[in-house]
Amino acid sequence: MLATALATLPMVAFAAPEKYTLDSGHSQIVFSYNHLGFSTGTGMFSGFEGEIMFDQEDPANSSVTVSMPVTSMITGWEPRSEHFMSDDFFGASEDKTVTFTSTGIEVTGEDTANITGDLTLNGVTKSVVLDATLNQVGQHPMENKPWAGFEATTTLLRSDYNVGAFAPYVSDEVQVHISIEAMKAE
Repeated sequence: MLATALATLPMVAFAAPEKYTLDSGHSQIVFSYNHLGFSTGTGMFSGFEGEIMFDQEDPANSSVTVSMPVTSMITGWEPRSEHFMSDDFFGASEDKTVTFTSTGIEVTGEDTANITGDLTLNGVTKSVVLDATLNQVGQHPMENKPWAGFEATTTLLRSDYNVGAFAPYVSDEVQVHISIEAMKAE
């Protein structure tokens, strides 16, 4: 009798996270910092790799991993780029890869979440929180496959990652803005 009763209950389908791969050509991390009170310095990382396990029905069940070589940093001026790769900043570290691996997602609104994760930079790993927004999920008009777009921001302290040279004159705080597109994996 119990088996018959259970058989008549509707089957509940649970959606699982789906794998999305970052579109390296349309994903950027832009950072900015105050330079001596005179200007705002900026730089960018692009061409990085990563994946999102995206659960659209239960975003808290999603995850993200990203990695990039620190040498992919673009500053717009070769002498500045060379200085950033010197022993004053990233040159002293053996680890030349930047990684982020999410450890939890707290949904804060219909299209927003706080993504907590481990950021490894310059050989140091610290927990950071990304204030993230889902821009859009849908069919890409040119690639003809599912696509997703996200934005996120956070503030880092350079000194936390042993790249705090010249602070506080050059601001220790770095504003980070992330914009990524990701395609559903085959």
